[in-house]
Amino acid sequence: MTARIAPDELFARCPRITPHLLGLGKVNDDVVSASIKHLVKLRVSQINHCGFCQVMHAAEARADGELQTRLDVLPAWKEAPCFSAEERAALIWAEAITRIATQPDVSDAFTQASGQFSNQALIELTTVILEINSWNRIAVSFNFTPEVEEACATK
Repeated sequence: MTARIAPDELFARCPRITPHLLGLGKVNDDVVSASIKHLVKLRVSQINHCGFCQVMHAAEARADGELQTRLDVLPAWKEAPCFSAEERAALIWAEAITRIATQPDVSDAFTQASGQFSNQALIELTTVILEINSWNRIAVSFNFTPEVEEACATK
């Protein structure tokens, strides 16, 4: 597939996108762990069908020590026993915000998330979710293609 507008052109024509969106995701690891940020970014990208971001965030998670097995079962995280209560709460909140257009009542998700996170951490987690949803919409809208040539070449 070819990009509708190439990433380089998009960012050259609208240079404010990158610093503003990256600013949303600048959350200290002591407030929201790096592992949770990786899981949330990958899960939201899966929901939004953003292959570009899925490839990028899975690679970043692995580089930070995340286990491939956990990444493999992330779409089925509710059934997988390898996620902590805090990770589950973050994923519940991320899915609720991501699906807010079709499932606007986020009350249960908020209750579960606020049981694991302070108000400050929940606000910070929300900014990470806002960031990745925005990146997904840019990448999907303009048809950014993930770099997976080596995987495609082996088939």
